[in-house]
Amino acid sequence: MYKGTNASDGIGIGTAVIVEEAELVITRREVGDAQAEVSRFKGALEQTVAETQKMAEDLATRVGEKEAEIMQGHMMLLSDPMLTGEIENSISNDKVNAEFAIETVCNMYADMFASMGDELMQQRATDMRDIKVRMQRTLMGLQSADVSSLPAGTVLVAKDLTPSMTAGINPTNVVGIVTELGGRTSHSAILARALEIPAVVAVNGLLEQVKDGDTVVLDGSTGEVYVNPDTEIKTAYEAKRDQFLKEKKELEKYIGKPSVTKDGVQVEIVANIGKPEDVDKVLQYDGEGVGLFRSEFLFMDRTSMPTEDEQFEAYKKVAAAMNGKPVIIRTLDIGGDKEIPYMGLEKDENPFLGYRAIRLCLDRKEDIYKPQLRALLRASAFGNIRIMIPLVTCIEEYREAKALIEELKKELDEKGIAYKKDIQVGIMVETAAASLIADIFAKEADFFSIGTNDLTQYTMSVDRGNKKISYLYSTFNPAVLRSIRHIIACGREAGIMVGMCGEAASDPMMVPLLLAFGLNEFSMSASAILRTRKLVTEYSVSELQEVADKAMSFATTAEVEAYMREFMEKMNG
Repeated sequence: MYKGTNASDGIGIGTAVIVEEAELVITRREVGDAQAEVSRFKGALEQTVAETQKMAEDLATRVGEKEAEIMQGHMMLLSDPMLTGEIENSISNDKVNAEFAIETVCNMYADMFASMGDELMQQRATDMRDIKVRMQRTLMGLQSADVSSLPAGTVLVAKDLTPSMTAGINPTNVVGIVTELGGRTSHSAILARALEIPAVVAVNGLLEQVKDGDTVVLDGSTGEVYVNPDTEIKTAYEAKRDQFLKEKKELEKYIGKPSVTKDGVQVEIVANIGKPEDVDKVLQYDGEGVGLFRSEFLFMDRTSMPTEDEQFEAYKKVAAAMNGKPVIIRTLDIGGDKEIPYMGLEKDENPFLGYRAIRLCLDRKEDIYKPQLRALLRASAFGNIRIMIPLVTCIEEYREAKALIEELKKELDEKGIAYKKDIQVGIMVETAAASLIADIFAKEADFFSIGTNDLTQYTMSVDRGNKKISYLYSTFNPAVLRSIRHIIACGREAGIMVGMCGEAASDPMMVPLLLAFGLNEFSMSASAILRTRKLVTEYSVSELQEVADKAMSFATTAEVEAYMREFMEKMNG
């Protein structure tokens, strides 16, 4: 048995097909006619752009707009005048062949993205290397590995899968994906989940142990992989696969059902989204609203600031699609950890404690904050939009943002522009400071949404991206749990809605505790909605109080986790 990272849920049982891209050997050659070489590069660029556009359209039709955006990101890189200009300059000035110029320029950008440490930027590095190789292959007259016509029952085995390769997979024929490299948040993993193909990534040394035609069994939920397993293991996993598909089918019964506990406590189960197109998935999985619309994605992958009208159209689209259901939109949460070149932000030494989110917005009211708030107010005329302020640490920040919204309301009144008069303005509670004074915020804010990813990070003083200290990063740490319970209690006392939009909201071990604490709204990836609704309907809040009290009595993370694991096993047993 081999162990990797679980990237896409489900059981895959099939025949191994190894997909290998021949490694390109790029050598530097001097060229006599630099102009002709630039033209040669432009021809390869045009062809790569056309192929990428075709991939994006195909993905949009087969899977969805959101997934197609991964290839749209490639299009943006390919059409970036800085990138293409540098490649052309390298050919003209250094008199080198196009393949070599592409190699040096794209590697420079990819290394720069990779060094930023941010998850999104890591993906940009992968995307950059993908388009680099595709342009070089075109120039060299080489075909990329064709994954679109693999035989039925294939388990695709590769060193790594680029986004462009994954985009070409036919999910009716591919029953599983196993790679030596990659991570759960890579674009290939995201596409595998969208295509609903079980996948395991980061399986060290796999290619040395597997050959074409081998039987491979993989568990995309646990990260386990078996090569040529015995009959007993194969039979056990066939039963597991049938059970997985049965449970998946059963979840469909919860579409249209209320999210209500056995003893009649109603909660809202809503979705986190990044782009307007994501709303399709929310509706597909019967989300009761949007608990977090990350507006920063509208600002990324472009060369200039989105205009007020562009933002208005994006917010309006989501609000209208949700047809009166709540849509909580977080104002721009960007800073030194997320590079947006056109914003001209200085690199923060410590980005998570630096110039970001509300701090940046209040400082740059005219060019960033006012256009966004105006766009949000205008869009609120088309649905139930609520505004959420991120990273607040003191009441003055909230008051200043609120005052600005009131000022813009008057402006719109004077112009006769419609908006939702009683639009709610809440805060994201994700700092230790906001948690400690949650009672003060609760008197003025219209709602709370707990961001557990950052709340855990700030409470524990732990960089969630640092693997050496990742053992400290747990929502089940008693300090974090006390913080969550306190925030919910303060919100409930003041009579305001308290939601949660961090990863913990869909964690099956966390849901019983959150119900017992009195959480009103659970926001998560759209695909987790039905599973969480099923869980909620199986509990009685009054019976969970004892469980929560017991969990809160422990002194260590390990004790809490062990107790909740035991509780879940009893429930499922």
